[in-house]
Amino acid sequence: MRTVVCKTEEEMENLGRELAKTFKGGTVVSLRGSLGAGKTVFARGVARALGINEAIVSPTFTLIQEYEGTLPMYHMDLYRITSVEDFQMTGGEDLMYNGGVCLIEWSEVIQELLPKDTIYIQITVNADSSRTVQIEGPAL
Repeated sequence: MRTVVCKTEEEMENLGRELAKTFKGGTVVSLRGSLGAGKTVFARGVARALGINEAIVSPTFTLIQEYEGTLPMYHMDLYRITSVEDFQMTGGEDLMYNGGVCLIEWSEVIQELLPKDTIYIQITVNADSSRTVQIEGPAL
C-alpha cells in the first residue's frame, strides 16, 4: 500500500496523472471516499494523462461518462445504484472489460464484480482539508 497526502486540488490531479502513466487497457480503479473528497479531481488527472482535454465532471446523474483518449476512459459514479443487478442493467460491467481505463466511484455496491487486479484508492478528508490517499493494488 502507498499513502500520499494531497494539500491542494492540483496535487490530487497530479497524483491521478502520475498513476495513470502505469495504467493499461483493462485497468479498473475503485475510487472511494466521502462526497467532495476529490474522486472526480483525481479522475481529471487520469484523463489528462490519457490525452483527454474535455471537462471531466462527476457522472452522478448520468452514471457513466465515456471519454476518448490514448485509451478510452469510462468514469462511473454508482452513488445512486443500489444493487449489482442495477449496475449490470446500465451496461457498466461490459465497460469494465472493454479494454479502456475504468474509474468507478462508490464501487462498494458492486464489490463482487470487481476484477481481482482492481486498484483501490481510498481518499480521506483530514481536519486541515488536506486529503490522505491510500493506494492499494497490483504493481504499487
